[in-house]
Amino acid sequence: MPAVYAMPLNDDTVSPGVLGFVVFLLLLAATVFLIRSMGKQMKKIQAPREADLRQQEWERAEAAKAAKASAAAKPSDDDA
Repeated sequence: MPAVYAMPLNDDTVSPGVLGFVVFLLLLAATVFLIRSMGKQMKKIQAPREADLRQQEWERAEAAKAAKASAAAKPSDDDA
């Protein structure tokens, strides 16, 4: 074995080296591309606005009132 393996390990002799730096850069590049892709996908989402949700709720309530009113009026028409 070479004499390098016999050296004691300390902060001066142990480092991640070039391979560690390359892996870090690859992970960084992958993260950047994933964030950009996520941003594009988030822009495609068609989420309803608060005002639209309130309008739909109001329309459902009005339809329910109209159904109740027509159901209440219907038996009186059958009596005649």
